Amino acid sequence: MAGRRPPSPPPEIAGYTHERLLGSGGFADVFLYTQQLPRRSVAVKVMLAHATSPQAREQFVAEANVMAQLSTHPSIVTIYHADTASDARPFLVMEYCPRPNLSVRYRTERIGVAEALRIGVRLAGAIETAHRAGILHRDIKPANVLTTDYGWPALTDFGISVATDAVEETDTIGLSIPWAAPEFFSEGAERGPAGDIYSLSATIYTLLAGRSPFEREGGPNGALDLITRIERDPVPAIGRDDVPESLGQVLARGMAKSARDRFATAADLARAIQRVEQELRLSQTTLDVPDTSWIHVPDNVGEDLRTRARSVVTVNPQAPATTGDPLAGERTVLRPQVVPQTPPDGGASRPRDPHQGAGPGGHAQSGAGQAGAPGQPGAGLRQAAPSDGAPGTPGQPGAANPPSARRRWPVWAAVGGVIAVVASGVIIGALNAPDAPEPTPTVTPTLPPDEPSAAAHPPAPADVEGTREADGTVTFSWVGVEDDAEVTYAWMFTRGAPADDSGETRDTFGATSVSVPAAADYVCISVISIYTETRTVSNESVEGCA
Repeated sequence: MAGRRPPSPPPEIAGYTHERLLGSGGFADVFLYTQQLPRRSVAVKVMLAHATSPQAREQFVAEANVMAQLSTHPSIVTIYHADTASDARPFLVMEYCPRPNLSVRYRTERIGVAEALRIGVRLAGAIETAHRAGILHRDIKPANVLTTDYGWPALTDFGISVATDAVEETDTIGLSIPWAAPEFFSEGAERGPAGDIYSLSATIYTLLAGRSPFEREGGPNGALDLITRIERDPVPAIGRDDVPESLGQVLARGMAKSARDRFATAADLARAIQRVEQELRLSQTTLDVPDTSWIHVPDNVGEDLRTRARSVVTVNPQAPATTGDPLAGERTVLRPQVVPQTPPDGGASRPRDPHQGAGPGGHAQSGAGQAGAPGQPGAGLRQAAPSDGAPGTPGQPGAANPPSARRRWPVWAAVGGVIAVVASGVIIGALNAPDAPEPTPTVTPTLPPDEPSAAAHPPAPADVEGTREADGTVTFSWVGVEDDAEVTYAWMFTRGAPADDSGETRDTFGATSVSVPAAADYVCISVISIYTETRTVSNESVEGCA
């Protein structure tokens, strides 16, 4: 096995000071820099010089644009800046997450159920946000989830993401086998948002089980073994007494073999996890998704009238307003306070009821149903004095009001107040009713689906050649990958396969050659590279024929 390649030299970037190497991948190095203004630590992802082909540059730019579009989400790594260094290498300046990623954590510690549920809901919010923006991640796994200083998960590595309406049924992508959905191993299968939902469910499973879902302790766990189990076997039990059965059912549904049987959206998966939190009497984790309700404006309100001041209008609860204003039915209105006036008779008559109809000038008018002659001033408000020796005669100025008449005033005031409160509540409720849901905006950046990820995937093997042997077999050999990490290979027939061939991928267990039966005059195979530890597959396969 060849030695690990030396890291590329860190580029000189104006306003940034290089500190140290953070990590290396097949197509990029990540360095820690200190940004001078504002002063903070940042991670800078720099493309390797030999990987700066036009296609790779386009993919790198696409990754920067996608992450910048989504990175306002609290569980997606933030992109601060993107540019090209003086040595012509593109770079991304990103949020620095110093704590171990989830791949390191699940291998070195036991993650509690409550924390796994919180991580699941927060990542589901990130994935739902990406899907609403029209973006599929397509490589969700523990290694691609960093951890911020505050313990929040932060999804990264959108290097092989793609627009939802740009997915082709036969596209070839880099993927990580242990967390990949079954449809990614079948030609012609639809590969949409359900693939991300599967990978998120498999990632949560991994955090709890301490292993990927179809990995078996003691093996064999080669690429072919894992793919076969992913396609055929039911999801095994997690094997922890503190994991409730309901959570196992949620994850099993998220990893259903058929995409149609999974949760319809990442938000639906998050809500199912929240129900498990409620069952365990845990605090419910907030699902962070974009709020687009403020975007909608009624058609009868102009663009410049989203915030508008409206004049105060007096509302008569006994009759609809007839102002001719098309927005009159939507107004929130206040009723002017009516101050009781002392009548010319020196106060002998009752104060006017402000909840009767308002006449011109805002003065209350008497109702027709009160005692006294209709149409006479004050007739409907004044009653005859009882025979208690009080001065005055009925209907004359200065006649005293009986106790019953005085008691009716607070009753009418209370009734009018109730009517005003009810009317105001109806109007305010109508104004605060939720708008019709907005259609989800779809952003479709041009992303080449076949371009490699910028990190974490092994290079493809090179120079696959076939030689026919005297016994009728064909021996294929190739140039292995030079990498310090352990690499194995897998192959499958692409032409001239025997009649009994299943079409599955075979693991070579590290060998760089394989002998196959020559069932036809022209035989071809395709070979991929796989990191043995992480089971991450090369972005490209290499074909050879004989």
